[in-house]
Amino acid sequence: DNFGTFARDFKKASQQAGKPKQFLVPYFIASHPGSDLHAMIDLALFLKRNGYRPDQVQDFIPAPFDIATALYYTGIDPFTKQHVYVAKGLRDRKMQRALMQFFKPDNWFTVREALIQAGRQDLIGSGCDCLIPDQPPKEAIAARRKRANDPDHYHTVANPAKDEPAGERGLPNKGYRPGRRKARRQEKRPKKPPG
Repeated sequence: DNFGTFARDFKKASQQAGKPKQFLVPYFIASHPGSDLHAMIDLALFLKRNGYRPDQVQDFIPAPFDIATALYYTGIDPFTKQHVYVAKGLRDRKMQRALMQFFKPDNWFTVREALIQAGRQDLIGSGCDCLIPDQPPKEAIAARRKRANDPDHYHTVANPAKDEPAGERGLPNKGYRPGRRKARRQEKRPKKPPG
């Protein structure tokens, strides 16, 4: 409601100022403290009904001296002292981001998962308020296959300088800080027999 009122007032003020071509560019932030899956679904419906298709969505990043940061770390609204939902897990954050870009085929599976988790299967189908179709688009299936077959993942690091693939370095483990002086002295000394 607030954004709609502001948009109408902005358009009216722009016309009065003689600048009818001036327009709003909404800036959306996913995973903001206090916004849960149901709030993001409501936002996705608002975006669809008003014809907004954001190309870019910013994920919430806690910044110093910000009330939203206090909400993020404590999970408590500092003004009302009430608990608020905070999406900290990667899966929750991805679902909120995908809901804002429900129209992108790559997001079909994530949006579907979010809608089912929230109990909103009524938004899956061909109705005018539905966010995604019943069946995944070809692009969604292709993107999912590409991600599944992608050899790179978060837990391995390739070493292109040595022509070695990720996770298969085969180097002996020298331990932490192998070049320090004490480590070299210990290597030179013969070990004393026990006893």
